[in-house]
Amino acid sequence: MLLADSLFPVTAEAVSLEEGLKLIDGDFRPILVLLDVLDGRDDEAQFILALKERHPDARLVVLADRLSTQLLTWSLALGVDGYLLKDISPEALKQSLSLVLLGEKVFPTDLATLLVNGKVDLQRQLRAGGLIKGLSERELQILKCLLNGYSNKLIANHLNITEGTVKVHLKAVLKKINVRNRTQAAIWALNRGLADGAEAAMRDHGREGI
Repeated sequence: MLLADSLFPVTAEAVSLEEGLKLIDGDFRPILVLLDVLDGRDDEAQFILALKERHPDARLVVLADRLSTQLLTWSLALGVDGYLLKDISPEALKQSLSLVLLGEKVFPTDLATLLVNGKVDLQRQLRAGGLIKGLSERELQILKCLLNGYSNKLIANHLNITEGTVKVHLKAVLKKINVRNRTQAAIWALNRGLADGAEAAMRDHGREGI
């Protein structure tokens, strides 16, 4: 209703993430997607990753009912194009969506204040928060090894585990972050700041259990 008689005709709607996945898996080719998020759940993150994989040119704007530093950093980590509050005025919404389509990133003005006041440590939270917190320490080590271009044999040697164990962990990682191969997994890890300190993690590999 807010977008009625605007430059943004609604071409499809989904009442659930499952229905949304069916849409983007089909013939539908979205240009701009508005996602109503609750609390940064794993299924919401998986939907965003699936959308980016299948329709990399589509723009994605998150709609939230509150200004949450956790949701903000979660959104930034996933590379969304905008984070808007649901109480935004219709005109402000249209202007924001116009900027997103022009390639701009649109976030609440309060975000700048949070950053200046040090209430949001983006680098720390992008690494430790969002989807990354859903990975085990061993799975994070596997990702860091992939960033260094290690083969399964080299990963096994560095982590003092068997190649079979590496394959099991790698399969779990690919499923969790919703990518198809080790190259995509390495790119995913790079975009989330895991490259920093990768070598240090390798030096400490012997301190962790399988």
